[in-house]
Amino acid sequence: MTTPPRILEAALYAGDLDAAEAFYGGVLGFERVLRAGERHVFFRLDGAILLVFNPAETEKTPGNPALPVPPHGARGPGHVCFAATAEALERWHVRLLAAGVAIEADFRWPGGARSIYCRDPAGNSVEFAEPRLWGL
Repeated sequence: MTTPPRILEAALYAGDLDAAEAFYGGVLGFERVLRAGERHVFFRLDGAILLVFNPAETEKTPGNPALPVPPHGARGPGHVCFAATAEALERWHVRLLAAGVAIEADFRWPGGARSIYCRDPAGNSVEFAEPRLWGL
């Protein structure tokens, strides 16, 4: 079996897409690619897409036969980690605090890589970490 070279998209779930859009688009400054009503909002990252779905909508059977995406959804906090250099971690730390976002944890792993954790409005765990955490 061949291992994929990278993740193309990652998904989080949030019942309040306005709050999610304000956090990911406003606080973090991610470029919004698409918003489909109360179903989802998507953001462009460097080489990937962050999908934020409203589980109340994505758990429904698709109504468009041309886009037969199977129903899906998750409840409770999820997790996503964004890669950041040491210098970028400092900038993220300042940006988050300036926006009134609490830093839940800021520490160095046994191998020396640093991680910063916060929560999005839906309670998802959002991490910024040096790629060397995973030997990348």
